[in-house]
Parts: sequence; structure tokens; C-alpha cells
Amino acid sequence: MSRKTKLICTLGPATESEEMIGMLMDAGTNVFRLNMSHAKHEWAAGLVKKVRKQAAQRDAHIAVLFDLTGPSIRTGDLPEPYTLADGETVEFRKLGTEPTVEKSTTVNYDGLMGDVSVGNTLVVDNGALLMNIDVVEADRILCTVKTPGTMGSRRHINLPGVRLNLPALTEKDRKDLALAVECEADYIAGSFVRDAAHVRELRDAMKALEGDAQIIAKIEDQEAVKNIDAIIAEADVIMIARGDLGTEVEFEELPLLQRRIIKRCHELGTRVIVATQLLESMIQNPTPTRAEVTDVMNAAYEEADALMLSGETSVGRYPVRCVDALVRISTRIERTGGQGYGQTMFLRDERQKVARAAVTLADSLPDARLVVLTRRGVLANQVAMLRPRTSGFYAVTPKETVCRKLALTRGVKAMKLAFSANIEETIQRVSDQLLKEDLVRSGTPIVIVSDILSDHFGANSILLHHA
Repeated sequence: MSRKTKLICTLGPATESEEMIGMLMDAGTNVFRLNMSHAKHEWAAGLVKKVRKQAAQRDAHIAVLFDLTGPSIRTGDLPEPYTLADGETVEFRKLGTEPTVEKSTTVNYDGLMGDVSVGNTLVVDNGALLMNIDVVEADRILCTVKTPGTMGSRRHINLPGVRLNLPALTEKDRKDLALAVECEADYIAGSFVRDAAHVRELRDAMKALEGDAQIIAKIEDQEAVKNIDAIIAEADVIMIARGDLGTEVEFEELPLLQRRIIKRCHELGTRVIVATQLLESMIQNPTPTRAEVTDVMNAAYEEADALMLSGETSVGRYPVRCVDALVRISTRIERTGGQGYGQTMFLRDERQKVARAAVTLADSLPDARLVVLTRRGVLANQVAMLRPRTSGFYAVTPKETVCRKLALTRGVKAMKLAFSANIEETIQRVSDQLLKEDLVRSGTPIVIVSDILSDHFGANSILLHHA
């Protein structure tokens, strides 16, 4: 597998056909995201079936990610969008209350008035509008517009630096979570995660529904950044959601924050996704801007596990060209090496130390391949976090679900293969399969690492085999 960086595509009106889903797979997509902020249940369930069908036709391990809406604060419905001038007053009020000024809208969070203070900044629509909070009353707040613009219905509200007492999961999230479990989602993302307890609450709610998806924690506000170590330790994957995060911090701080979070994920052994506006101009244009190329290159150079496209593939005019652009940029920068954060990973247990030894051995042997035998994928993820240099890194498992859960793991190709009770027979099956797929030649050194117990192969063991 020449490309190590994995790719996530968001499905939407531009990409909902089965034919287009297949084209995106062929272009290099590893994971398809369903944004439950905009998805109806019947539509989402239908898309999962299309993804599974197209993946089966290609014998590909393509994963599905359900992205929950989370406890976001939004404006109410307006008959027509408001055109707002600098200095105008805008009112945000509880549902069921009457407006007191001309430009007034409701909010979906009744606790807003208790969380904010006079002088706080209120941001609407991911930074499109900035306002200053002048008056706070029991059932409404009054703001002064600082940047002119247009405010439509159901626009997202951010309050940089303000601790909000929102629940981790809304009623809508719980209904969407039940659908995700029913559809056997591989990943479930929690939006606006603010601490490790929010991650645990989402995982517990999923397990109560008998789901086994991996949990992605989206980092979207300053409170999450403050609690980043605990969130990284609790989640299976971290997503740097730069849209909302970019409204919460000063824009010149965002690239530094991205780098810091990626490095910390490497150190603590948790996979990480870079998301939002990677190729925003390609929603309308057939080629990326030079700044976008550099942005994607930096994320791939920092050795993020995955890059995610949102509007580019859900509503954009050139979804396949967007995937092709990510493939070309990430593949090119990978040939020059990476940031090397994998060398800073903290080795806390025996499994991680064995993983380091296997990577060191594979990287020291010319043209060697690295194979992980795993039943749950845990060891494969640990090996991947060390960023082996070999281009032939394979995780072999008997379970299709485990193969799909490795779709966000950088550099690894998952292979489904039944294990034998005899470890020598299993190793020979793996070797034969690699030869059959022309991934090795006769005599190629294969470093095999396993956390599977057997009569002849202890847990956390390394073996050097020649094809």
C-alpha cells in the first residue's frame, strides 16, 4: 500500500448514489462519514447498505462513521435571513418568549442566559458574525453586531472561553446512536466533547445498546483543549475539528494547536484525524488553492492517521477530484518522510515495548515486511503509532469488523484470514497470501509480531520468517 494516510469522505446529496460511492472507494476513500446533523434515519441507513454492498464487491474493508450532532447551540427559524449592520442590536431569547427588538431569534438551549456574562463574545455561523453581549436577562440576551453580515435560520453559535453546562448527549444524539448501533457502525463520533467523562458517557450509552463501535472524540472548544490528555486517554480516536475550534481560539494559534494535539496523540498512543476545510475551495473549483495543498501536506507530514473531507464531498461539485487531490498530496509528502512524532511515544507496557522492537527490526532489514497477527486490532494500532517506515505493513485478523476498525489506522493494510490452532500453519497461510497478492517475493523477510497466545507462540512475541 503506497499511501499511508487514510481518507474520510462525508456523504451527502452530491455523493449519495451507489455509483458515486463506488467511485470514491476506487479513488482511495477508506471511511465514509454520515453527518447526523443533516441526515434523516431512513437516508442514513440506506447509505450504509450502499457502502457495504460496494465494499463487498471490491473485497475492500471500508468503514462507516456516524458523526453525532452533539449539544450544539443554534439559532431558531427565521422567515427571511437578517441582514445585520455594524452596531445593530440582535436578541437571542428562550423558546416561547416574545421579541423585544426587531432583529430577534430564539435559541435551542435554555441554559444559555445562565452561562454567559456581559462582555462575552458571541460568534455565529463559524465566525461569519461576531457580536458582543451587552445585556443578560433571565430569558434573553442582547448583543451588538461587531462584523456586518447575514444571519439565517438554525445557525451555529460559539462562545469562546465560556464554560457551557450542556449535556454530553442530547435526545437526538441518543436516537441517532441507536441507529448507528443498528447499522453496525464502525466508528461513532461525539461532537463537542469537553472532558473524558463525556467520552465515557457516549461509550456507556453505546454499550447499553450492545454496540461495539470505536469512539471518536471531536476537539472543538477551549475546554476540550484544557482536558486534552484525559480525552486522548479515554477515546479510541481524536478528531481535530478545526471549524468550531477555529472560532474558539485566535486563528494564528490554530496551526500550533493542531501540531500540539497530533504530537500528544502520538505520545499517548491514540489515533488522530485532521478535519475541516482541507479543500474548501474545491466545493466549487476543480483544483485546490496552493494554500490548501500546503495545509494538507502539513497534516500528512505531521503523520496524522487520517484526513477528512466534509462539504467537499457531501455537496461539492468535484468529490472524486477532491479524493484524488488528497491521495496525490499525501502520497508525495510521505515519500520525503514525516515529522517523526512516533519516536516520542511513551512505552507504558510490555505490548508497546514489543511493538517498538518489531518496528525497529523491520525497519533495519532491507525490503522487509511487517505483519501483526491480532484478534481485536489493539496491537496493530500500537505498532502503527510507532510509524514504521516499511511500505509493507499488514494486520491479519479473522474478523471483518476488526479489519474495518483499522480503516483509520495510518499505514496498515488489513487482511482477513482465518487463524489455525497451529501457529506455524497460520504463519504459512499469511506468507502464502502475501505471495499470492504479489506483496512479497520468495525469500522476502517478514517480521511477525503477535499478541495471540498459542502452544508454540507466546503473547507479545516476535518472529522473523522468510517468504
